[in-house]
Formats: sequence, C-alpha cells, structure tokens
Amino acid sequence: VQLQASGGGLVQAGGSLRLSCAASGLTSSLYTMGWFRQALGKERDFVSAIPLYGSSTNYADSVKGRFTISKDVAKNTVYLQMYTLQPEDTAVYYCAAATSYSGTFVSLSDFYNYWGQGTLVTVSS
Repeated sequence: VQLQASGGGLVQAGGSLRLSCAASGLTSSLYTMGWFRQALGKERDFVSAIPLYGSSTNYADSVKGRFTISKDVAKNTVYLQMYTLQPEDTAVYYCAAATSYSGTFVSLSDFYNYWGQGTLVTVSS
C-alpha cells in the first residue's frame, strides 16, 4: 500500500485548506485512514481518523469543530478539510492507514500499518 498526501501550503490565520490522501496498491486490506501532524521539534500527534466502511469519525480535541475528515471509498481517498487555521496548526501532516479499526486505538500512531510522506501546512499570523 502506498499513501500520497497532498494539499498542504501556506495560508493566513483564519484561512482554510483541504488535504487529500490517496491510497494505492492493496487497498482492499485497509479499514482505517487517519491524519497525524508533527510540528518542528515536537512529537507526532493524532489529528483525525475515519473507518473506510463505517460512519464514525475521531478527532483530537485541538481540532474538533474546525477540521472535518471525509472519504471517497471509490477513489481510495481521504480528505481533511481544515477551517479557521491558526499558527499552532503549522506542521507536517501525515496520512496513515491501518488494516483494522478500533475506536480505542485510532489515535495511536502504532496502530497504523502504512504512512504517507507528509505535506507541510504553514499558517502565518
């Protein structure tokens, strides 16, 4: 499985961006896709996750109400729509995929089997 993240860029505070993550390869093995982010000098943090065959979603408290995760199963693509971006949202955003789903563990990076290369989001104040 390969994951290709895109959509990052430079945006002013209060602006919006939409990230995309396209999966290819043995995508039938995937059950969950998620987004993590890593700011410079910090650990990688969970942002959001969605099961490919269910309706639930998971969000970090820091992005609830501002970010929306969605999917297009036919395209093997997951999106992260980000609104009201703030400078503290500046980070490299990574998409990840797992071969199972667990509402308990989706926020843990070790849960995921595959990772994309990351896309940089920079929010200026």
